[in-house]
Amino acid sequence: MTTDASGALRRTALHDAHLALGARMVPFGGFEMPVQYTSILKEHEAVRKRAGLFDLSHMGQFVLTGAGVGTWAEALTVNKVANMKPGQARYNIFTNDRGGAHDDVIFYRLDENRWLLVVNASNADKMWNVVTAEPASGVELVNLHGERALIAIQGPRSVEWLQPYVEADLAALKYYACAETRVKGTREPIVIARTGYTGEDGFELFLPSDEATGVWDLLLAENRRHGLEPCGLGARDVLRLEAGMPLYGHEMTEEITPLQAGLAWAIKFDKPAFRGKEALLAQRDAGDYARIAGLVMEGRVPARSGYPVFANGARAGEIRSGSWGPSVDKNIGTALVEPAAAAEGASLEVEVRGVRHRATVVLMPFYKRPKP
Repeated sequence: MTTDASGALRRTALHDAHLALGARMVPFGGFEMPVQYTSILKEHEAVRKRAGLFDLSHMGQFVLTGAGVGTWAEALTVNKVANMKPGQARYNIFTNDRGGAHDDVIFYRLDENRWLLVVNASNADKMWNVVTAEPASGVELVNLHGERALIAIQGPRSVEWLQPYVEADLAALKYYACAETRVKGTREPIVIARTGYTGEDGFELFLPSDEATGVWDLLLAENRRHGLEPCGLGARDVLRLEAGMPLYGHEMTEEITPLQAGLAWAIKFDKPAFRGKEALLAQRDAGDYARIAGLVMEGRVPARSGYPVFANGARAGEIRSGSWGPSVDKNIGTALVEPAAAAEGASLEVEVRGVRHRATVVLMPFYKRPKP
């Protein structure tokens, strides 16, 4: 866990704003972060039906500069990078020699020679070591972890509620795209991206730390009466699980590969050699690897991370994530299980405090947002 030099948890620029809103704070990724303000269910409902506001300033932000960034990054990641155009964002995964995941990340290409790389908070120090261990001529790396803020607004009304304060046409910004634009309350143009981790439409604002509170307060002051809610990590985790999005440390680890996590679509085997490629090819060709499956519990007993999973009476794997899914009104979860146990419709049992409860394998995501 990342802490400051004294060993204390770090605080984001919005820490005082969270306390003023009555947030319950918890340690996460080396920072003191809000887990909830009112209730996880209320915050979840706001994101699904209106919009929610999140502080994501604990995430790692690295600035990459130079003509060779794309080629350099492709040798370390499973997805393509060099063919990204300015204004594009792309999900990617850094892998180790065994094909396991160092981290799942997003690259944002700001212009021809300038990129933003966002990594998970809990992996920020590790990922800085990963990228700086592979120096490339003409590529400059700058670590802004904890020095810049990141605010996300997520939900079906996010365009409506954010647009009055932004010069760029947000409706015209495509999904997984980014732009530099002026925002009310900021001195210079900031980066806005249309990505997210909730299964809903939404935007991320990357901005200087000393401007974060002003923007946060402005958005809440103008829109909270219409239903915009500040949201914590608790709601975010349930939202991402319903949307079938992996959480590092659960569906992916240094030992669990992107193939096992169900992310084969992100692995471009037609690329030249990249770290872990041979291991991933061997795993793909063998096809006998344990993999992540979505499951729905029968009854009201929830699955929790680490619970053992059984198929035909034999141990087949374990739960990696689990929660009540308000959007689907069911207890849902993910499990890392043997191939036969991962088939759609497979009947499994999850052991909860010594008692086995039935579950059924289903395709993910559990929830898809309605089409407009």
